[in-house]
Amino acid sequence: MYLDPTLNEWLNLILRWIHVFAGIMWVGTTYYFTWLDARLTEEEKAVANTGNAAQIWMVHSGGFYVVEKRKVPDLASRTLHWFRWEAGTTWLSGFALLVLVYYLGGGALIDPDVRDLSLKVAVGIGVGVIVVGWLIYDGLMLSPLGRNEKVFAVVAYVLIVALTYGLTHVFSGRAAYIHLGGLFGTIMAANVWQRILPAQRRMIAAINEGRQPDQQLAAQAKLRSKQNTFMAVPVVFIMISNHYPGVTYGERNNWLILSGLVLVGWIAAKFIRRA
Repeated sequence: MYLDPTLNEWLNLILRWIHVFAGIMWVGTTYYFTWLDARLTEEEKAVANTGNAAQIWMVHSGGFYVVEKRKVPDLASRTLHWFRWEAGTTWLSGFALLVLVYYLGGGALIDPDVRDLSLKVAVGIGVGVIVVGWLIYDGLMLSPLGRNEKVFAVVAYVLIVALTYGLTHVFSGRAAYIHLGGLFGTIMAANVWQRILPAQRRMIAAINEGRQPDQQLAAQAKLRSKQNTFMAVPVVFIMISNHYPGVTYGERNNWLILSGLVLVGWIAAKFIRRA
């Protein structure tokens, strides 16, 4: 499909603007609540025998804020604020960019020196990787394997390395990197919309019906959110790698570089979560 070059440039600019800013809000919110949860967990242990509620006091922008975690909120008299559109906007703008840059024309998607594909086949592989990748991840998370975080991380990393190798031997290096980032972003957004939000809604429904909410739902939602914080760091790297082809996707062993930097990103996320 042909687009006027000026229109194409404006669409690229506007979509990237939306994508980056929405991503900043999403990742920032995710890490903020992760930090908040960790500090509140520490406070809960500290006041466990006092009968007091765990609280976090903060100062920002000329004001003082106190945050308290509750397992059963007072829904009747309070407005419940949700955090969901940051994820939705980031994913929608990212997928629109994927279509605009890679799927309309295929110039950035296909490298004949890597594999000479038709545009239709290449697009099918790209979309298939993202859809099937989410289904595999979600299936593993719902299986007994998903209850052991360390074993799950090892299995997931092996699959990521295999996928990275496969993508770099099918697409152009740049497209291979972006599709792994697109898969991570899709998993993160689907975690929010398909797993975290439905769990929260079921917990709220239980409270409204006078029942105790299932804390297992809360634990599952928390785990999905935790994994999002680990995927966010490699995703940001993949986004900026577009500007440094000489040391990333343009290298002969680009799949090894990406695989290694995904692992580095996970390690970095572990330290960032504790900051």
